[in-house]
Amino acid sequence: MAPMLLGIVNITEDSFSDGGRYLAADAAIAHGRALARDAAVLDLGAAPSNPDAKPVAPEVEIARLAPVVEAFRRDGVSVSIDSFVPAVQRWALAQGVDYLNDIQGFPYTELYPALAAARARLIVMHSVQGLGRATRVEVPAAQIFARVTAFFEQRIAALIAAGVARERLILDPGMGFFLGNDPKASFAVLRRLAELKRAFDLPLLVSVSRKSFLRRLTGREAAASGAGTLAAELHAVRQGADYVRTHDPAALKDALAVLRALDGNTA
Repeated sequence: MAPMLLGIVNITEDSFSDGGRYLAADAAIAHGRALARDAAVLDLGAAPSNPDAKPVAPEVEIARLAPVVEAFRRDGVSVSIDSFVPAVQRWALAQGVDYLNDIQGFPYTELYPALAAARARLIVMHSVQGLGRATRVEVPAAQIFARVTAFFEQRIAALIAAGVARERLILDPGMGFFLGNDPKASFAVLRRLAELKRAFDLPLLVSVSRKSFLRRLTGREAAASGAGTLAAELHAVRQGADYVRTHDPAALKDALAVLRALDGNTA
């Protein structure tokens, strides 16, 4: 089955990938509508999580998101909210969004009753930082897979015990700085995605788009890292990724169509 594509919309002033191009609501809405031609879901983030970004207050995050969410809900577009702040997550649930995407993997147990009562699917991401935005942490690449699996074992059990239905969970192992400062850690996890999926029997989301570990390998800037991104995304799909979060869903959609044709899966 083809993976579900999440198009990334950064409603921010200092995203590593596109700066502040979509900070204005009108720009974010126009960009999202363009992505929605190829993406099944729009993943909206109003507070960057990269190590060099400035913190954003929850009320500012909500103010940035509100008009964009309203527009996409009117359009009938499936929406995901990328936030690790409980106040923003509560707001998002009240808007009836389809997905919550938390880089911390939902650590705050006081939020669990609201999560259990909601219908949104939860993207549970692992990060070596534990809490907060990405930082530059040194983690031996040889240790990272065990850390990822241990995190998921604990967090899945906690969410299910709190009443969150297992079928609402989607696992994201994290990539780039979320797996540590060493690019080898991200490649190590990418190579073992199929093993990770077998271990938990839950859908996997992979988000490698324009990430630093790819750029450090290729020497490209974020805006020129499309080829490296696409190669990593196709590998992830081959390894069983069910969701791919990407800046360029059109390129990935086309590449997947060609692969299906080569595999004999199209008429």
